[in-house]
Amino acid sequence: MLRLMLYHMNEDQKGRGAMKVIIVGVGKLGYKLAETLANTDVDVTVVDQDEKVLEGINNYLDVLTVCANGIEIEVLKEINIRSYDLLVATTESDETNVLICTLAKRLGCKRTIARIRNPEYTKQVEFIKSELGIDHIINPDLATSNEIARYLLKSYNFYSEDFAKGKVSIVDFNVNQIPELIGKKIMDLDIFEDLLIVAIFRDGELIIPYGNIELQEDDILNIIGSLEAINKFSERFHFINQRNKIKKVMILGGGNIAFYLAQKLRYNHIDVRIIEQDLERSTYLSEKLSDVLIIQGDGTDINLLEEEGLGSMDAFIGATGFDEQNLLMALIAKHAGVKMTIAKVSRPSYLKIIDSLDVDVFLNPINIAVSNILKFIRGGKVVSVSLLLGGEAEVIEMIALKDSRIVGKPLYQLGLPKGIIIGAIVHEGKVSIPNGNTVIYPNDRLIIFCLASDIPKLEAFTNPEKGGLFR
Repeated sequence: MLRLMLYHMNEDQKGRGAMKVIIVGVGKLGYKLAETLANTDVDVTVVDQDEKVLEGINNYLDVLTVCANGIEIEVLKEINIRSYDLLVATTESDETNVLICTLAKRLGCKRTIARIRNPEYTKQVEFIKSELGIDHIINPDLATSNEIARYLLKSYNFYSEDFAKGKVSIVDFNVNQIPELIGKKIMDLDIFEDLLIVAIFRDGELIIPYGNIELQEDDILNIIGSLEAINKFSERFHFINQRNKIKKVMILGGGNIAFYLAQKLRYNHIDVRIIEQDLERSTYLSEKLSDVLIIQGDGTDINLLEEEGLGSMDAFIGATGFDEQNLLMALIAKHAGVKMTIAKVSRPSYLKIIDSLDVDVFLNPINIAVSNILKFIRGGKVVSVSLLLGGEAEVIEMIALKDSRIVGKPLYQLGLPKGIIIGAIVHEGKVSIPNGNTVIYPNDRLIIFCLASDIPKLEAFTNPEKGGLFR
């Protein structure tokens, strides 16, 4: 039976032709996506069979919640699926997600996205999309493994993301790594040549920087600049690693992330060891990854890890389904002398404490997946989207449209909100860090830092048309 739990809609949204998105399956990914879209001009509907889960959503999010089985055709008809611009299927079952998307498309939904995680399906993605009416497939585990591999194979020892086909990077690092910065005001610093500090994360709070702000111990700085400027900065403060030193990697947990990551690392001639407790899963990994050492045992047993050469590893990745286990063992690995440690952390509530821990990188598969979905939803001139700081901010790479309000005027005349920072511009192939007098031209590539709360305002500045994000 279909049950509409709650519907909130502001008066100014009614009749405005806002994009309509339906999310089927409310796990961590479904909730995070609903939360992110609910902060924008999108009408969000969430479908799940668990009434208690939906009641929890109603307490926090301004969305329509439907208590029903999203795979039933009558349910899709009753909620008028043909009126929706997009359906995203994020249940725990790959097969269910595919079927829901196929049914929705046949019943008139304009576009569909399915979460598919099983490695057995990765070689069939294009067939599944073309034959079953699915417009986009997301695989959080594969995307996360790619991010880990990119970090391990890159020369920096801080985390970075690339934009503009590698011409621009945004990096984050703890100010403690450059002690002379502590106690200094940003306006008095001369080390960030051709770089821009776009955000400071302090005591669990996000701060938009200004000239008079004084850097404090344990601040996490997010800076943006051209690849050349980032490399110059890294060399000056000895943030460069020698790639050829990454030869041996240990992965805790033999799930899909470990499977995908091991394949990629072996392709790059890196020795990989996976610690997996479940015997059946260990056997499966041994059969599928013949050139990877699979160790069946308790990965939290420090004696086992030491016996398997933990101290001789160049990198350690905590990739189990338990955040606490990933964090603890990454810390132990660091204490044992492992140079690079990475932990998969899915709980947003840990965000305010993990940056103070002695672990090099924390990756959230949920945020990575939501970033992927946002890029697809916004489409058109949006090239990439990355969630930062647990989703409190986004970095958006987009192409400037000729009729948007940001084109043809100096930035100081635009009146951009404080939470929107144009961090870099690529004009005719050249990267620049803009100032108040910079003028944006049509087809310039922009890297924009934006608070989540200011996304609707950003759309107003960049999109000359109504009825859809950045399209």
